[in-house]
Amino acid sequence: VNLLDEAGFAVMRAPASGSATERELPDVLAGDGDRFYAIEAKSSSGKPIYLTGEEVEALVYFARNFGAKSRIAVRFDREDWYFFHPGDLHRTDGGNYRVKKETAVAEGIDLDELTGRSKKTTLDDVGS
Repeated sequence: VNLLDEAGFAVMRAPASGSATERELPDVLAGDGDRFYAIEAKSSSGKPIYLTGEEVEALVYFARNFGAKSRIAVRFDREDWYFFHPGDLHRTDGGNYRVKKETAVAEGIDLDELTGRSKKTTLDDVGS
């Protein structure tokens, strides 16, 4: 929330992320007039992060109805946050979702890219 605020976004943390209401709410709502996000945030001390299929479906449903982009934010070992579109997450055989630390670092976008302050360039983008 603080990092998005510092990046110029209006930010609101949902109260208790759904426990204060019968409806499932995202953890964070953020917008800057051009970009609007509904974010589910998870952190871990290093172990893979799991989200239930219901959590992800509720986030996507809320974001669509609210007019925001749904994003999953993950952080490992109190390091940087990485962001994913729900469709980019690994889906387990049981219908849940998993993010490993190495996947977050390699494939997630960082806060600067989420907020439009930078754009990731890969070796494939550069060419030979």
